[in-house]
Amino acid sequence: MVERVEVEKLSKKTATKVWDIHVFCRQQRLPQEEEKRLTSVFGDFATASELLHNAKRAPRWRY
Repeated sequence: MVERVEVEKLSKKTATKVWDIHVFCRQQRLPQEEEKRLTSVFGDFATASELLHNAKRAPRWRY
C-alpha cells in the first residue's frame, strides 16, 4: 500500500538523536581506537541507536 505524504504537513522535529562520534566517545569514555573504528564505519555523525549498539566496551567487572 502506498500513502502520499505532504511535505508541508511533516514535523520539523527529529525523531532520533544524532551524535557527533567524538563527543559520544568522550562521554562514554571509549578509547581512541574505538572512536577511529566508529568513525570509519559511520563517518562523523551517527544516531544514538547505531552508536550504542555498535560500540565495543571493555568489561567493568574484576576477577
